[in-house]
Amino acid sequence: MLLFLYYSMSTSTHTSVPRQIYPLARLNPYQGNWTIKVRVTSKGHMRHYNNTRGEGCVFSVELTDDDGTQIQAIMFNAAARKFFELFDMGKVYYISGGYLKRANKQYNRVDNDYEMTLNENSQVEEAVNEPIIIPTLTFSFVPIDQLGPYVQQKELIDVIGVVQHVSSTMSIRRKADNESVPKRDITIADDTMKSMIVSLWGPLATGIGSKLLDMFDASPIVAIKSLRVSDFGGLTLSTITKTIIEINPNSHESQKLKTWYASEGSVATFESVGSTFRPGHTNDAPSMYSDRVGLEYITNNPSLGESTPVYYTTRACMSFIKDDQAMYYRTCKTCNKKLTVNVGSAYSFLICRKTQTDPNFRYVVSAKFSDASGEAWMSLFADEAETIIGCSAADLDIMKSKPDGSAYQTQLKKAKWVPHVFRVMVALRAYNNDRRQRITVKIVSLVDYAGESKYLLNEISSTQS
Repeated sequence: MLLFLYYSMSTSTHTSVPRQIYPLARLNPYQGNWTIKVRVTSKGHMRHYNNTRGEGCVFSVELTDDDGTQIQAIMFNAAARKFFELFDMGKVYYISGGYLKRANKQYNRVDNDYEMTLNENSQVEEAVNEPIIIPTLTFSFVPIDQLGPYVQQKELIDVIGVVQHVSSTMSIRRKADNESVPKRDITIADDTMKSMIVSLWGPLATGIGSKLLDMFDASPIVAIKSLRVSDFGGLTLSTITKTIIEINPNSHESQKLKTWYASEGSVATFESVGSTFRPGHTNDAPSMYSDRVGLEYITNNPSLGESTPVYYTTRACMSFIKDDQAMYYRTCKTCNKKLTVNVGSAYSFLICRKTQTDPNFRYVVSAKFSDASGEAWMSLFADEAETIIGCSAADLDIMKSKPDGSAYQTQLKKAKWVPHVFRVMVALRAYNNDRRQRITVKIVSLVDYAGESKYLLNEISSTQS
């Protein structure tokens, strides 16, 4: 959260004793007693963790004072539970009893050399019934056509756009702890005639994402603060715990965009920035349109990947999957490794030496994929397989365990003949003294038809030149 602070004498509404307010810019780890007056300009979600020290919870806020100075305050366990409901976005508070340390810039992107930690003995009091001069949330919007230079940078960006599409919620297995996290993609466009997919994660996917799904036919304006820019399968925007989304904000930028969309944007054709982005000068990572080949090209060249793995992009549909194969295995919730011993109705894991009755499930799938040129068998794991199958491995296990198995068969049937774009690795693997070609899916995404159309038009133009 961000706190705005000013150095003055202020009288609390609950006490007649004046208190000295310190500016955030003057705080340092060597000060003792201090009180700050700040506004919460960002509030993270409560996160739960389980590591070698045990289980716990944590959340953070960003605070801003009236000079515009910002600082991140973090709370663990008892302090997190005590203050999570107390802190509200946009409200102003008096805070004292915390301590400062050097900010860890790997996790803290606030422009301050220090970060604040509050414990259960810290004092937090809302400032009510008094003049408030601390600014509210501000944005610094980046036009969609100017996102390229921000790829893989530490700087977070703000965007504003008209909602064009809202997907249904997906469940993605998080690699760090193997927990399922809800994800929803929205497509936004702005007056640069570009569109962009923004991935909403966690509560934003199920909360604001659901609200946008109900109203996207009305083309709402969204202003989004603190997005991460990456080039995973092309340029992508993703929310993080501190991301803030405002729907139809009352601002000059929002009104300008709404007027433009009503007059000409609603009938315009937008170019998808994400799918056609080429990393170029920023790094050497490929987009989902580089090295595009048909499946026949791979299968007709059995020496591909002989000395070192090679990578290609292809568009195909899953055409066949063996329903009697072992499509997943059980993994430990602590160490995320495969189970090793079955102990009665429980499972034992040699790595962390724990016994569990409800382990996690992880996909390992082999299926046949087809395109206009031919077909090929490909291997998929974890998140990539979950995207294709359309549900988590745990949910598929429940379907399979039903007596008639109809839900299981229906789910596999629904997954077939759905077009996707794949980034695959081709390598030769030894098998019974024979070296065979193996195709492994590394990235999978739904087809962006606008991007595909532009790609095909470029391909046609190149053949005519």
